[in-house]
Amino acid sequence: MSYNFILNYIGYDDIRIEEAIKEMQDPVSLESYIHAFTLHELGHALDREALLDSLTKTLEYYEMKKNSTKYERYSNPNLLAMLIEEHEMNIVFEETAWVNAEKLNREYGLVDWASFEKLKNQGMATYLKLYAKDLKLYNKLVSQQTEQIA
Repeated sequence: MSYNFILNYIGYDDIRIEEAIKEMQDPVSLESYIHAFTLHELGHALDREALLDSLTKTLEYYEMKKNSTKYERYSNPNLLAMLIEEHEMNIVFEETAWVNAEKLNREYGLVDWASFEKLKNQGMATYLKLYAKDLKLYNKLVSQQTEQIA
């Protein structure tokens, strides 16, 4: 599921939802998955003003990706730093959306808390793993550059 903050709508891919549930080590029901991620996407919608405020930066990241190859992005510390900034921005938006989803779930009680936490952790892990991987590579590149200068 995803929230398009520019056009203000939530989208989904029913095939991907089923795959995502099957990929879980401890799966939840289809109903819990849909409810939790719908609450999460509504959480993004509640944060729409902040998302709209990030549009300039989002477009900068988009242009950088459009104008560079994947190799360039992962071998140039300046470009990789931009990817890391984007990760950090997205992680904040994800955390905020989950906080908002939790408030909605407390109010409406749509998802049992064990399932909600599993799905929140799964959703956040996706972002955190990519961030950690890119940050590790960035630190390695900067370290190599420093060694070459010294």
